[in-house]
Amino acid sequence: MVCPLGDVMRVETSGASEQTARQDRLTERGVAASRRMAQTDFSKVQKYRGLIEDVAREKNVQAAVIAGIMSRESRAGAALKDGWGDHGNAFGLMQVDKRYHTVEGEWNSKKHISQTTGILKDMITNIQRKFPNWTTEQQLKGGIAAYNCGPGKVSSYETVDSRTTGHDYSNDVVARAQWYNEHW
Repeated sequence: MVCPLGDVMRVETSGASEQTARQDRLTERGVAASRRMAQTDFSKVQKYRGLIEDVAREKNVQAAVIAGIMSRESRAGAALKDGWGDHGNAFGLMQVDKRYHTVEGEWNSKKHISQTTGILKDMITNIQRKFPNWTTEQQLKGGIAAYNCGPGKVSSYETVDSRTTGHDYSNDVVARAQWYNEHW
């Protein structure tokens, strides 16, 4: 699918930080670690493939990007307790933060995936307005970072992840999404 929001396969990425890779006790870091974590989550992500693809078509977002966020945020549900993560502040497969958004749907529902993908699209739009001279792929990566930390905390492309969780959020999600795109 050609996406007007950018092609995740054309986004440069350094992958997961050492801190993120340690979650799975991996010795490697970077793109290799992100790809390994995506692979670990693959069977869990596959359970939601139909929902992901439906929302991707409806929202015009690459399914692999949705899958990458789902893997990073909740390990495709494996890291959740009764649908909640982040010490009870974030809900669902893609972790809607209840402090900033009203939760919609069940934690593993199409409604939830649609809501969070809509939030992602809003973040990409904010980054497009804030950085109109960035390439489409840079704006996609910036929007992914903003999904985690908010558009106000993205100040340059060179420091896109400096204020994200693990200081690697968009790089890790992009690398996971690239793996999903190749193996979908």
